[in-house]
Amino acid sequence: MPFNQNPEFLNEMLQHLQVHLEEAYYTECSPQWRELDYVPKYNKFYLICEGDGWLQIDGEEYRPVPGQLVHMPAHVLQSYSAVSDKPYAKYWCHFTATMGEMDLFQWVDAPSILDIPPPLMDRLISLFRELSSLYQNRSYLARIREKAILLEIIALFLSESNTHLRFVPGRLGEIERLKQIETFIEANLSQSLTLEQLAKHVHLHPNYLVRYFNKHFAVSPLKYINRKRMQKAKSLLGSTDLSIKEIADAVGYPDTNHFAKAFRKEASCSPTEYRLRAGRN
Repeated sequence: MPFNQNPEFLNEMLQHLQVHLEEAYYTECSPQWRELDYVPKYNKFYLICEGDGWLQIDGEEYRPVPGQLVHMPAHVLQSYSAVSDKPYAKYWCHFTATMGEMDLFQWVDAPSILDIPPPLMDRLISLFRELSSLYQNRSYLARIREKAILLEIIALFLSESNTHLRFVPGRLGEIERLKQIETFIEANLSQSLTLEQLAKHVHLHPNYLVRYFNKHFAVSPLKYINRKRMQKAKSLLGSTDLSIKEIADAVGYPDTNHFAKAFRKEASCSPTEYRLRAGRN
């Protein structure tokens, strides 16, 4: 399935994307640079600046060259080795990028090697240089800034990979189930939707459904449903002339006061204030 179809559930999952930098450096590898048949728990980026080398990722062999960005995904069998007396000089980082309990790249089938045009290569070198500097800086502000830089590198990688991105084929069954859940919830936001009703619709035990949502969305089903109610309410407030009561009914709140309290908790303002703000934008 092409990634650029961008189903709504992926947007929901990405709201909970958590990135963590394991380490980042610039390294001139030695001729002894070598490790075979291991499975890391983290992703790796190599930005190749000079030299020669060999990689194997999930059974596929590569010989990246200077000017290429390599992605070696977590939880995949891989190997690497120097192949000459001129091994790689590269910027690199190890990182995790999780949504709930799963890694981003367990969903997204991205290319292993990208050719980087010279202007973007300069930009990536600058980002990797800053990332490695931040990693070695132990201040709390460095932890915040390194996440921002890592996210920018991931975003650039996905942007440059866009025409080649696909969902991992083994995840297509999960995608269909998640789309089924999404469609059912969207169609029933005006109803008093229960955990048992949702579990019955997707043929899962309620207890398993709770674990399933925590795994994929990092929230409970009922919190997810409430978030969808508030998203629809915001959309209706900003794009229609429906009354507050009509909008409350449309998102499953027959009590307008209850709706107003729930909305304020979500948006930090009343429905009326939100509509006024939306009208100015």
